[in-house]
Amino acid sequence: MNFMDFLPSVGGGTIVVGLLALFVIISIFLGVRVVPQSEKYVVERFGRLKSVLGPGINLIVPFIDRVRHKISILERQLPNSSQDAITADNVLVQVETSVFYRILQPEKTVYRIRDVDGAIATTVAGIVRSEIGKMELDEVQSNRSALIASIKSLVESAVDDWGIEVTRAEILDVNLDQQTRQAMLQQLNAERARRAQVTEAEGKRRAVELAADADLYAAEQKAKARRVQADAEAYATGVVAAAIADNGLEAAQYQIALKQVESLVALGEGDGKQTIIVPSDAIQAFGNAFKMLRGGA
Repeated sequence: MNFMDFLPSVGGGTIVVGLLALFVIISIFLGVRVVPQSEKYVVERFGRLKSVLGPGINLIVPFIDRVRHKISILERQLPNSSQDAITADNVLVQVETSVFYRILQPEKTVYRIRDVDGAIATTVAGIVRSEIGKMELDEVQSNRSALIASIKSLVESAVDDWGIEVTRAEILDVNLDQQTRQAMLQQLNAERARRAQVTEAEGKRRAVELAADADLYAAEQKAKARRVQADAEAYATGVVAAAIADNGLEAAQYQIALKQVESLVALGEGDGKQTIIVPSDAIQAFGNAFKMLRGGA
């Protein structure tokens, strides 16, 4: 029995139901789209942009709408690239850069630019050359963070119409040619020698200043000691003068007699001096002193 003999035995309604069920299954398969979290789908209807499907379950019109582009929204990194640039002081440098970006609006990206990575790389190269051309070599080395921020801002402005966000831009290295390296090394060595000489001269000057300060301090201390001694002598003289003014000439003679006695005592205390020769006027001075003591008593 062939297939044609089998068809009459099958009811026409059964065939219709089967075809209808098949149509429903295909429609569901074509009309339901499950979009992963890391992607977005661009849907076209008759060749024109219809919608952009986000992550999750989405419904489209089967047989009419088609998912034309599946775009990853994960952050991407461009391959590291190097480009030559000339600084404001005419130094040729080779700059190695790296750029990270992600697609935020796939409908702009797929319809406005064909090669996204190539377009961004070309834009970055031009901006890097332009920005480095405004700076001297020392500024490029010392203000790298400011240069990176400027490059990132300019790249963001340039790719904004493509629905792209530049998340990070990095300058990995700034290389110099061999001749420039040697010249900079010579300059660095000369600068180190100059700093060493300046440091040595500063040390010598500081030593001289400290020595002068020490001499000045010693002189000030000696002057203070002399002033104290002079004040003491002036005080003693004032005391004697006051005693003479109060007691007359007898007080002066009493002081002289005491000094003579102190001198004789000191002379008698020396080694090997048991015999003391006393002048005749000293005896008289002792007597006068005793008289004055008695008179005072």
